[in-house]
Amino acid sequence: MKKRWLGAMVCGAAGWLAGCVTGPDFKAPEAPRSESHGAGAAAGRTAEARGPGGAAQRFEAEMDLPARWWELFRSEELDTAVRTALTNSPTLAQAQARLRQAQEEFNAQAGAVRYPAVDAGLSAGRQKVNPAAMGITDVPIPDPFSLYNASVSVSYALDLFGKNRRALEALKAQVDRREFEVEAVRQTLAANVVLASIRQAEAERQVALARELVAVRREQREIAEKRHAAGGISAAELERSGQMLEQARAAVPGLESQAARIRRQVAVYQGREPGEAGDGGLDLDRLQLPEELPASVPSEVARQRPDIRAAEAVWHQACANVGVATANLYPQITLTASLGAQQTDIGDMLEKMNVWSLGAGLMQPVFRGGALRSQKRAAVAAYDEAAAAYRETVLRGLQEVADTLGALEADARTLAARTAAANHAQAGLEIATRQKEAGGASQWAWLDEKARQVQAEGERVQAQAARHADTAALFHALGGGWWNRDGADGDGAPGWRMGGGREER
Repeated sequence: MKKRWLGAMVCGAAGWLAGCVTGPDFKAPEAPRSESHGAGAAAGRTAEARGPGGAAQRFEAEMDLPARWWELFRSEELDTAVRTALTNSPTLAQAQARLRQAQEEFNAQAGAVRYPAVDAGLSAGRQKVNPAAMGITDVPIPDPFSLYNASVSVSYALDLFGKNRRALEALKAQVDRREFEVEAVRQTLAANVVLASIRQAEAERQVALARELVAVRREQREIAEKRHAAGGISAAELERSGQMLEQARAAVPGLESQAARIRRQVAVYQGREPGEAGDGGLDLDRLQLPEELPASVPSEVARQRPDIRAAEAVWHQACANVGVATANLYPQITLTASLGAQQTDIGDMLEKMNVWSLGAGLMQPVFRGGALRSQKRAAVAAYDEAAAAYRETVLRGLQEVADTLGALEADARTLAARTAAANHAQAGLEIATRQKEAGGASQWAWLDEKARQVQAEGERVQAQAARHADTAALFHALGGGWWNRDGADGDGAPGWRMGGGREER
């Protein structure tokens, strides 16, 4: 009876210890409490402008971002560019390789924690024994003989204080971090390709307009030279015409260089050499502006942005490492067992298992010069750092969303004003054309109106491109819709689906 009582106590204590885990348990951080992104953020509907890219954009509370949000621009060329980048990008390949590394490190640790280590050994040696060396003089020296050893050993470290479980938890958090980093790289890459493609389309349009302005100023210069030769204008007016021509010429190389640089950047995004960059790009006027935009709140942004989720995983990993450092202060128990044979005839190895052992070892750190406690304090400091970094990432993400929302409204008003200015300039050019045809206006006056029309159109194109670019920036700032992906999305990246506040693979 006494033995049974003692055995029950031992078993109960072992069960209690097996469930003991040192260190704090990580809790998901609270969502931001604010219900809006601050003053200046768009509330319901943006301004509207007549012409390409001028439609009013509405913020819909029920709208969710699609996984392939770039398809909202309704451009086959843009879709192809993004898909090529997602397939061939070395940056995304690096992130995916880091994810696979983290997964295999977790698998390796999980196997070591959950299962005992089993090793098998086999050895053979030729020996000669001299009994006299051991003080035995009345025994003849035996002949040399062969000795064969075979053994199977098992060892298992009892995780009494949860060190191994915390280490496994840290590695799982690292896997989560890498998964979100892959998605962050993927979304950033897609956004970079979209933004670069829009900038390229704008730059190529601006190059064409700049060349058109040069042609206008060149014709004006020719007229000024003829009028000056006839005594119709002063030398100062002639010089002003030359100044306007050279100013128009000076703008062309920079715009051409900008367009070429963006083309090369898109090629690099797509995993191609800069020399393989194509000459063609998007037609800005054919790019459809998404008229519906998701209206999100800060709490949703904190759960949607992959960079915020990655920062949370880093915080979780630091929390688990505190548990590892704490468990290092407590005893560690290892159980071992072995079974084998030691024979001079190899044929008897499997018939006579004559060597076995059972053992248990306990190791309690006694004095390490304060190293273990310093390691724990360092782990706590790393935990505090990760918490602060998470908070900073959240604030930076919310600011990015708020800034983009404000920019969208400003872009809409700017485009409306510049479209109106371009329309006025076009109307003035048409009036000047009719006057010239009727003989009521000179070629010089018509060229002046043409120059103003070209300059106004350049400003309108700039505003139009900014509206498209900031719309893409908003989609990226909101997380990019990765939670709506179901399975592989054609680029080799893992798929996700959000459910119940957590993501499930």
